[in-house]
Amino acid sequence: MTDVDVPVLAGRLVRLEPLSSAHVADLARAAAEDRSTYGLTTVPDGAAEVAEYVRRMTSSGGYAPFAQVRTADGRAVGSTSFLTRRRRPDDGRLFAVEIGATWLAASAQGRGVNKEAKLLLLTHAFDVWGVGRVDLKTDARNDRSRRSIERIGARFEGVLRNWQPSHAAGEAGGLRDTAMFSIVASEWPAVRDRLRDVVDSMA
Repeated sequence: MTDVDVPVLAGRLVRLEPLSSAHVADLARAAAEDRSTYGLTTVPDGAAEVAEYVRRMTSSGGYAPFAQVRTADGRAVGSTSFLTRRRRPDDGRLFAVEIGATWLAASAQGRGVNKEAKLLLLTHAFDVWGVGRVDLKTDARNDRSRRSIERIGARFEGVLRNWQPSHAAGEAGGLRDTAMFSIVASEWPAVRDRLRDVVDSMA
């Protein structure tokens, strides 16, 4: 098993299963819920787009994508991933990883699913992989996403201008400013305890 092969990560509200074609039907239904909640978040629309999204995410060798499966009904209600990984040049050890490509159906938002999913991913990153840093980032204009990342306990580090291609509607070929956040190993125990308290109150 390589460090990108992550097992099922199970919580009380959500179970993170390695993303596969078996999740396409559920994810297509989830993505079809109130799409006004997505704002600047990239979410596939329709079964064909969802199938292509799953194919693309699972064929990228450096990613570890998951379906977010709601434990209450066993339905996949969104997706999230370990993305960019950074290694030490001397020994190849993993020292940082990005969590991103996250979206949830409208019916799963604000119910603790996102927070428990982040708790599961952060626990794996810090306690299993032993990383020193986890990155989280979003379109600098996405206030909803920025607030959500801050509520997890990540620290805002600034805005990188024209950092990456824009995914916003009507901006094909353009570049976006990206708001950068992080959690470092010394902050992890406090972040973990706060997230556990929140999840406990919502479970």
